[in-house]
Amino acid sequence: MATTRLRSKRGRIIATTVVALSFVILACLGNASADQIIAGLPKPTLAEPSPQQASPTTKPTDGTHPAVLKVWPADLAVDVRPNVPVTVRASSGTLAAVTLVDAAGGKVKGQTGPDGTWANSELLHPGTSYRFTVAAIGPDGMATSTSWTFRTLTPPVTATYSLTPNGGVVGVGMPVIIAFDTSVSTPAQRAEVEKRVKVVNVPAQPGAWGWLDDRQLMWRPEHYWISGTNVTVSTQLHGLQTGDSKWVTADAQSRFRVGPSMVSSVDMHAHTLTVRRDGAVIRTFPVSTGRPGPLTETRSGVKVIIERDSTMVMDSATVGIPKGDPNYYKITTEWNLRLTWTGEFIHSAPWSVSSQGRQNVSHGCTNMAPADAEWMFDNSNVGDVVAFTGSTRAFKPADGLGVWVYNYSDWAARSALA
Repeated sequence: MATTRLRSKRGRIIATTVVALSFVILACLGNASADQIIAGLPKPTLAEPSPQQASPTTKPTDGTHPAVLKVWPADLAVDVRPNVPVTVRASSGTLAAVTLVDAAGGKVKGQTGPDGTWANSELLHPGTSYRFTVAAIGPDGMATSTSWTFRTLTPPVTATYSLTPNGGVVGVGMPVIIAFDTSVSTPAQRAEVEKRVKVVNVPAQPGAWGWLDDRQLMWRPEHYWISGTNVTVSTQLHGLQTGDSKWVTADAQSRFRVGPSMVSSVDMHAHTLTVRRDGAVIRTFPVSTGRPGPLTETRSGVKVIIERDSTMVMDSATVGIPKGDPNYYKITTEWNLRLTWTGEFIHSAPWSVSSQGRQNVSHGCTNMAPADAEWMFDNSNVGDVVAFTGSTRAFKPADGLGVWVYNYSDWAARSALA
């Protein structure tokens, strides 16, 4: 029992007895509180946390009964999961103010729900210390203010990802890409990722998130981007779990602009590449695509330029045709526009000029005369669309940026939230 001595306005000493507050602290991730261990009680669940009556710094007003608080996690808890809400509820009295800050003073957003429970509305950062401060009013007006500290777990494995595009000007077919280095293991985890990513485009255009596979989350507009669109992408992924022992620790943001509409088409039967800008044909080039065969025929489908490289060495060993194979090649090429991860490019091919416009002789790339390839390179952006027809070999979504293989409703159905 604690006794507090208060002085009246006339200087008289008044002895006021205040009952010391006892703690019943919710276990943090399986560690029972001292009171629970002594009593031999079962561990409480997160769904109904046991009350923690704090030992507050009190400022008595008209009453002597402080609010009774149910708080999670307990004071000095460690290895707190960053995606489990920090909560407080007054089972007796009312909450007056709640703040949750990290060690640098950064404030964590939160709100009070219909049942009177305050919870953070953004995830915590892994491996970070936090201070949780609660001001409350007791049932008869007694004001108290109490603070707790705890630390979130440090993940054994950090889940990393990239955000593309990362600035610059892109073509009208460029999707927004969030690519994790390893899989996001479960549908529920993929859904949590989706909830915390956002695309804002001006002018506004409808679009949808979808998972190309269990690593790549992409957003595409319903139709190709409107030229001149400004796009902002943000991810609030810190604190999410993506697999056993894997947690995201970083957020990201990107801004980019959509350039002129440049949509090309390659007719592999006619051996031509036709370029349209804003819907109007501006150039037609003779080309040679992949010769017939299961390993060399160019794939049909709607592709997107993935990258530009003025000079590169093409080695077939990187796409599964090793040295010593009759189809092996290793050559230096210029004015390269990559269309697939599997080795399809548009590039200069002076050795096949005599076949361009006449027959298909390449290993799968679209061969152009040097001057034509240079023009194509200079006038193309990553994200420009190139649609191929005339092949029995289909372009598969994972072969490149395959969001346009799907119609819009089928793409939207690939959302983890669908």
